[in-house]
Amino acid sequence: MALVTPLSAEHDLETKELAEFFNETLGFCPNSVLTMQRRPAISKAFINLNKAVMANEGRVTSALKRMIAWVSSNATGCRYCQAHAIRAAERYGAEQQQLDNIWEYKTHSAFSNAERAALDFSLAASMVPNAVDATIKKELYTYWDEGEIVEMLGVISLFGYLNRWNDSMGTTLEEDAINSGNQFLGKHGFEVGKHDGSKY
Repeated sequence: MALVTPLSAEHDLETKELAEFFNETLGFCPNSVLTMQRRPAISKAFINLNKAVMANEGRVTSALKRMIAWVSSNATGCRYCQAHAIRAAERYGAEQQQLDNIWEYKTHSAFSNAERAALDFSLAASMVPNAVDATIKKELYTYWDEGEIVEMLGVISLFGYLNRWNDSMGTTLEEDAINSGNQFLGKHGFEVGKHDGSKY
């Protein structure tokens, strides 16, 4: 079971209004946000940061941002965020071949070299110790401008927070997110693990 119990969506009306953003992204308000609202300043700040990070200012698409989030979450091992990221990637129009082969992004033909550079950056930036180096920088600058790189690192950093939050909380994974995780990640051993609501 989760470390802290999520509150009702009605607990803080300002959070509820801001959280309508997630109805588009995921189709539901995540349990992580319902838990954060025990301190509404945190839930509101988090949602506003999420909206800012996921805004599209350049060529980094909504789908690619969610795939960047998936690679980051996979690197840190957070099953909750993996399921959410792959679900959001689908909802924002990632190609079926990309969703089915996200694990093989380095070699699969569904991914462009520009996408590979972005996803390699996500992987390197999410590792401990950090693995961003001159090679990663050179590849990024081959395809992306500095504003776009800032957008990507915004996603990676946002999910660094979420990965720590949800893995430490053992946040219960919602049914729709479980279905997306099983559909796109199941063939590679996706499991709900501590996020099933009873194993923490």
